[in-house]
Amino acid sequence: MISNSRRIVLPGDLLSTNPRTAGYGTFVENGKVYAKILGLMDKSETMVKVIPLKGRYIPSPGDVVIGVIREVVSNGWNVDINSPYSAFLSLTEVEIKGRKPNDSLDLDDSIIAKVIGIDPKMKVSLTMKDKVCRPIRFGRIVAINPTRVPRVIGKKGSMIKLLKGELGIQIIVGQNGLIWLSGDRKRVDIAEEAIYIIEREAHTEGLTDRITEFIKSRKEGKENE
Repeated sequence: MISNSRRIVLPGDLLSTNPRTAGYGTFVENGKVYAKILGLMDKSETMVKVIPLKGRYIPSPGDVVIGVIREVVSNGWNVDINSPYSAFLSLTEVEIKGRKPNDSLDLDDSIIAKVIGIDPKMKVSLTMKDKVCRPIRFGRIVAINPTRVPRVIGKKGSMIKLLKGELGIQIIVGQNGLIWLSGDRKRVDIAEEAIYIIEREAHTEGLTDRITEFIKSRKEGKENE
């Protein structure tokens, strides 16, 4: 299952059955609390709120993105890619072994896809006919400001190579600010913490060295737990 840690929610998602906990970015209907906006759920015992995702992702052909199926239609799926522009995944752009495409993806499923085109009206076309693309059935999705993605990747992929090499987990970075992590839970926890540090300190010097030391110290701590 995908962890609820900093879980991304869509407008209309059920957040709580206690109307007294409704906070920013939510609305109450029939005694239940729902998300009013796309964002990150922040839930405590006394309040649930939705934090808007910062920054705007502007799609470009060739971008790898992580999206959420928002609507199933006869010829494909409308996909939320954390962008002001709508995205569409056609049935003809999906190949999943042993299953019919329209049986494989459903409402609220998360996917890794690739941008293949953008029309003059900024309608985005997606494909899943690439080895990196897949439905997300396990692992964890974390969200950062899309403008920080280049720093998380690093020069020539150096930062991602560091995270993968030190932690031995799978990481796929969406250009739209959503990142998929999969592997040992404790090591995924460390990767998530490191990614948030990179996001927060993206413009500071010596970041790679600090992340290296952070990972080593956290690994030692986790192993001693």
